[in-house]
Amino acid sequence: MTDYAKLDAWIDAHFDEEVQFLQQLVQVPTDTPPGNNAPHAERTAELLKDFGLDAEKHAVPAQDVKDYGLESITNLIVRRTYGNGGRTVALNAHGDVVPPGEGWTHDPYGGEIVDGSLYGRAAAVSKSDFASFTFALRALEAVAKPTQGSIELHFTYDEEFGGILGPGWLLEKGLTKPDLMIAAGFSYEVVTAHNGCLQMEVTVHGKMAHAAVPTTGIDALQGATKILNALYAQNTLYQKVTSKVEGITHPYLNVGRIEGGTNTNVVPGKVVFKLDRRMIPEENPVEVEANIRQVIADAAAESAGITVEIKRMLLANSMKPLAGNKPLVDAIQKHGGELFGEPIKAMGTPLYTDVRLYVEAGIPGVIYGAGPRTVLESHAKRSDERVVLEDLRRATKVVARTLSDLLA
Repeated sequence: MTDYAKLDAWIDAHFDEEVQFLQQLVQVPTDTPPGNNAPHAERTAELLKDFGLDAEKHAVPAQDVKDYGLESITNLIVRRTYGNGGRTVALNAHGDVVPPGEGWTHDPYGGEIVDGSLYGRAAAVSKSDFASFTFALRALEAVAKPTQGSIELHFTYDEEFGGILGPGWLLEKGLTKPDLMIAAGFSYEVVTAHNGCLQMEVTVHGKMAHAAVPTTGIDALQGATKILNALYAQNTLYQKVTSKVEGITHPYLNVGRIEGGTNTNVVPGKVVFKLDRRMIPEENPVEVEANIRQVIADAAAESAGITVEIKRMLLANSMKPLAGNKPLVDAIQKHGGELFGEPIKAMGTPLYTDVRLYVEAGIPGVIYGAGPRTVLESHAKRSDERVVLEDLRRATKVVARTLSDLLA
């Protein structure tokens, strides 16, 4: 029996335990906002200890978290060193996730298993990879027994807000500097590039007035409507800007939240909206932001008396491939192709992730883990999020085999 077959057999033998581990992780909410995620880190550390894995708890200072708009963050690092020399490979998954929202037919914190899928918020993105990475590591130690290099598990809690207090904080504090890294992803592709993301909050000021005498006020909503129309018009122009990265098409802009006004019979004096601008890897974020600010300013100027405040909430750079990621890509494609019975493409994704922070620090990384072919199939950020357990099983085997190759 080859080492690969032994790794596979160990994972099969312990798969019920892996599924139970994932259920327990899903059952502790990590809704962000509000972002009170330290309890989940504590629970994860307890469960890891049961496997003989000690997790370092790195609590981000409370004031830093509060200033960021969240409640608590404790990031975890599990370090396993096998001998002198060799690579250090990090595996990163994030525990924070958007709130459940409406429309669920399964308990979002139940971890229910129905027809071979496990349901729950973060079941796919990305508590499933807390499980796949942990059990890949356990299989490696039980079977391959590496004698050089080291592995680190990074379980962090700030992906939804950009990662600055997750991997960004660990890297900035010098708590980690791996040679290679794999971040939580899906099973049918290995992602080597991704979009960037700019998020902004735009506040449009007018002047409140009684609706019976609207001329005594300045309608902030009418001003905001002109600005929104100008922004949405950009999406037509963006379609002409195409990326050369497979899996990524063109830039686009979304306004995901809007609020304003005080009552039906009051001319609205203030409207606030939040926008999300996805940037392809070829774009320059500084130019993108300057362009959006100019579009907003020009549209606001068409409404007399309207003033605008713009606050940048997030700037996540795109991820560009580093040449050093080849060993990761080669191993994942080799084992993924064998275990899934089809080619595992190396490609880009329109999402943005924490991986960019590692890559910006000069650490070659890719995105791979347990999940379906598309975000849509996973129901991530929608009701009834789920992971197919057979994908979880096979992805765990791919990661275990890959780690075995990288530490050989």
